[in-house]
Amino acid sequence: MEKNDDLVPVAQDAPVETFDDGSVRIASVDIDGRGVARRDGKVIFIEGGLVGERVGLNVYRRKPSYELAQVEHVIEASSQRVTPRCKHFGVCGGCAMQHVDAAAQVAIKQRVLEDTLGHIGKLTPKQILPAIHGPSWGYRHRARLSVRYVEKKGTVLVGFHERRSSFVADMTECHVLPPAVSALLVPLRELIGAMEARDRLPQIEVAVGEEHLVLVLRHLVPLSETDRARLQAFAAEHGVVWWLQSKGPETVRPMQDGDWDTLAYRLPEFGLTMPFKPTDFTQVNPAINQVLVSRALMLLDPQPDERIADLFCGLGNFTLPLATRCKEVVGVEGSQTLTDRALSTAKHYGLDSHTSFSTLNLFEVDEAWLRSLGRFDRMLIDPPREGAKAVCEALSLLGEDRPRRIVYVSCNPATLARDAAILTHQGGFELKGAGVVNMFPHTGHVESIAVFEPTA
Repeated sequence: MEKNDDLVPVAQDAPVETFDDGSVRIASVDIDGRGVARRDGKVIFIEGGLVGERVGLNVYRRKPSYELAQVEHVIEASSQRVTPRCKHFGVCGGCAMQHVDAAAQVAIKQRVLEDTLGHIGKLTPKQILPAIHGPSWGYRHRARLSVRYVEKKGTVLVGFHERRSSFVADMTECHVLPPAVSALLVPLRELIGAMEARDRLPQIEVAVGEEHLVLVLRHLVPLSETDRARLQAFAAEHGVVWWLQSKGPETVRPMQDGDWDTLAYRLPEFGLTMPFKPTDFTQVNPAINQVLVSRALMLLDPQPDERIADLFCGLGNFTLPLATRCKEVVGVEGSQTLTDRALSTAKHYGLDSHTSFSTLNLFEVDEAWLRSLGRFDRMLIDPPREGAKAVCEALSLLGEDRPRRIVYVSCNPATLARDAAILTHQGGFELKGAGVVNMFPHTGHVESIAVFEPTA
């Protein structure tokens, strides 16, 4: 994705340093984990560069105010630079930071979060929250793998796209996928290559639950009985469950009717097991999700007599744990499918008596809608990358009816900074703390959690 340089945090106090050979000194890192330098009055975003390094670069796109480049060679290396574990790193677009020490990745993301809050939101958190991080490898329990039959080579490719390309990377292993999934890459290539519909099978979606591994095969033509038999034999040999998708998401269904309820993830601190379907949104990193839910509730500090809102609630990832701690939780989400699933799980655990769910487009809400729900003591907000602008604008107008605390879980530091500015500069809230959540190690994705309280 291209970036406009006025939206990307650049270290303001870092000197601009260039050299006669065209190399540059990297001054900071942007929100996608790219090194940032300046040369001839332009900002340069450099894939594979680390702060303090002097690098030679290959520019692959030039714009009037900025350039996009990748490291061609390292002249002076950072102490944080390590040898990537995966042999496909640099070609495969699944990872962007395997060349960085795992602990340093967390520190870099924390700096990106702070810089973004300062640059876009003009804000400094009162407290930097401890980073949430965990295993760096084998963590990705959700993935969308592209499939391509290359007729000229007589082979099938299964994996992520190449970096900055629509081509599928020629992958035989992947260290961020669970080992059981990585081990399937080559067998899946062989399976698809043997199928009659091999040139009409563009995608395999991976969903790993507590006990089962589900593969969702997208097929553009009806599958023959022979191809179905091949899939069944593969499932039996490798211990996977096949689901099929013929058109849109509504067509996803298991090959075998007995496999409808195979996936779930656990939140053991709250005694919950959360069922989900393979195309439902769930966090890709279940170990980090467990810590995130625990941390979010600790920061929110719900009390037994309180009424709490969970906006963008999804399957109830936060709603149901909250329901074990407070009097009433109201979950709001844009997908009826997800809220129905959340209510069903609440009923299973006997939590439906003090939980309720509604379906609404939270990108179009206003103050009147928010007031119509009644007053909330506390609120949790967990939006997609677009953020929660409308919700924050509505909150900024509540005055004395404001929640006494808001916990905002973000997957995009830029929209968090924008929304934090609305809450603080317009709504009378204070940014009490913020910290990173390393949900996607080895990528530039910066997830975070922030806490707001009224100033008076």
